[in-house]
Amino acid sequence: MSETHAAQLYDAVNSWGPDDQFFLDFATKHGNSRILDLGCGTGRITVAIAQTGCSITGVDPHQPSIAAAQAKPGADRVEWVVGDSRAIPSDSQFDAAIMSSNVVQAILDDAELARTFQDISARLRPGGRLAFDSRDPRARGWERWTKERSHKIIELPEGKSQHWYQTTAVDEVNGMVDFCAHEVDAEGREQVGCDRIRFRHEEHLRSMLINAGFLIDEIFGGFQGEPVGEGIGSLVVTARRG
Repeated sequence: MSETHAAQLYDAVNSWGPDDQFFLDFATKHGNSRILDLGCGTGRITVAIAQTGCSITGVDPHQPSIAAAQAKPGADRVEWVVGDSRAIPSDSQFDAAIMSSNVVQAILDDAELARTFQDISARLRPGGRLAFDSRDPRARGWERWTKERSHKIIELPEGKSQHWYQTTAVDEVNGMVDFCAHEVDAEGREQVGCDRIRFRHEEHLRSMLINAGFLIDEIFGGFQGEPVGEGIGSLVVTARRG
């Protein structure tokens, strides 16, 4: 799979939804702010924030995703950086930071996630805000990652493709979930990409944020402000630098 196709596939599978709107509203709540989008991926939300007049920096360790982001209309309004939290420009101070699309779950190691929160805190002004989402392990979302329950038809430039997720292994004690993304293109060719993510409980995330110097404002169960356990199986977290 080419990097261009991978980016197009990601954007087609992950079309704009309530989660994107939540992060857009959070970032732009106070007008022309300075925003950090850590784990910006292909830059859909990043560019949308820039179009509101906010100053924004998008950081992601995957160079092909940054390249795809830079090709989007309006991308010239964004400062793009390849790297993880250690690559956040040291001379910048942000009013708010976001980590959308469950990017926290892609950081498997607790020490690395703790450092990430600390790096963000160091680049936020006092009282600066942070929002991120992570799937709630109590909702057992991995059980829905089957062909029968996640299959969809998507439109790509070269035609329609089928796409679905399949869980392949679960370590509930440590929160590790292995899964594969399947694509069958218009000519019937199947491509499979596999990955691992980590589910962390609400209490675990609270502790890590407090240790990084954050004060927790809200934790929701979805992007409409639902209580934890009553939403879509997510932990939607907002916090601020103490």
